[in-house]
Amino acid sequence: MKWFAKYLTITFIISSIGMVKSQEIKRGGIDQELLKELKNSFNKDGKTKAIINAATNIDPKNLMLNRENIGKTDHFFSNQVKVKGITNQKSSGRCWLFTSLNVFRPKVIEKLGLEDFEFSQNYLFFYDLLEKANLFLEGVIATKNKDMDDKTVEWLFKNPIGDGGQWSMFADIGEKYGLVPKSVMAETFNSDNTSVMNSVLSRKLREDGLEIRDMYTPKVKEEKFYKRKVEMLSEIYRILVISLGEPPEEFTWRYKTKDGKLSEPKKFTPKSFYKEVVGVNLKDYIMLMNDPTREYYKIYEVEFDRDMYDGQNWKYINLPMDDIKQIAKSSILGNDAMYFSCDVGKQLNTNDGYLDLNNYDYESLYGVKFGMNKTKRIKTFDSGSSHGMTLVGVDLDKDGSILKWQVENSWGADKGNKGYLTMTDKWFDEYMFRLVVFKKYIPEKILDILKQKPILLPPWDPMFMSEE
Repeated sequence: MKWFAKYLTITFIISSIGMVKSQEIKRGGIDQELLKELKNSFNKDGKTKAIINAATNIDPKNLMLNRENIGKTDHFFSNQVKVKGITNQKSSGRCWLFTSLNVFRPKVIEKLGLEDFEFSQNYLFFYDLLEKANLFLEGVIATKNKDMDDKTVEWLFKNPIGDGGQWSMFADIGEKYGLVPKSVMAETFNSDNTSVMNSVLSRKLREDGLEIRDMYTPKVKEEKFYKRKVEMLSEIYRILVISLGEPPEEFTWRYKTKDGKLSEPKKFTPKSFYKEVVGVNLKDYIMLMNDPTREYYKIYEVEFDRDMYDGQNWKYINLPMDDIKQIAKSSILGNDAMYFSCDVGKQLNTNDGYLDLNNYDYESLYGVKFGMNKTKRIKTFDSGSSHGMTLVGVDLDKDGSILKWQVENSWGADKGNKGYLTMTDKWFDEYMFRLVVFKKYIPEKILDILKQKPILLPPWDPMFMSEE
């Protein structure tokens, strides 16, 4: 048959119920013959009619919720980090920032003997956005002579700024700008509800980026681009101050202990507060990853995945799940919370904050099989890390085997199990991706992997979206 024919047909042999027969496959669009075949394949019996009636009138998730799985677990844990209070990121993509700060919140509460405490997420958010704006403009200047359809240029203009992120971004801005209590720089409407502000900032940066590219000729001196960049950043700073307020350079703070004792007022800068109250080197925390699509026991670096021009790219050690679990278990037993990220939307029963592989039965409702493993889900963009939370609990049986895990979420105390989520160990295997752990809990042979030269990966890799 000629190449320009409407359909390309080939003959092949198939086996069906022990019989062998030939059949034609038609390649191309859906014609009336194929449509008829598809309709005939649909068995509209009484059960299917009942399913259609239900599924077209009810939220399918309610129909897929596996009743046999409800009430099969408890929310008690044999080992928990001593934490207090639940935070709320509201309508923002700042889970990574809340999660990072929640790693240190229990330490401050214990150190000062407080009833509760919360850092200002808004303070670091301000500088995160300012640094991201600068990083974008620097990226545009560096690629100003490349075509707009160049992969890096395209990625820059698609992602000029946003409120998503991950641990290494927190580590950079925290060490550079310090930390402050929430009472010193409270949340605003725009920090709680970031979509409009993000849209405004993105539009302005794209406009600025095009201007920089239009300025380019081989004869234009580099100083001209950087002078204009500073003028552009001053406008971004203005938008941020109007939206989030201006960060303090110094402040006076006092606190009351859980025993009712009032401290003396003390003057701090954000950096002195960080040093005195937290006093931890953020670079002593190591990111671990479970990515079965890549070789284990290697260190990887994600190009351009940072929020500061002079900051560190996202680096991680890729490990098998068994290694990660043992490290996580040791940290919890040592009363140290961890930054944790996962594909939280998969098999989450939001009614009680329970994550289990059997929560939702897709196959029974639709009558089709779903069989991808973790590797296949990553490669096809079906699964990836979407949300950061703080890992705080592990439940062990009498032999020390892991039964389930607990995370402190940042969706408010009215979500999940009073603000916490419980996940089975099997769910952890399938949908956990990243963990950041204090290095003292990591075996020396794994820390030695940091001496390797990192394998550089592109920022558009399917595994490396920011947590929100």
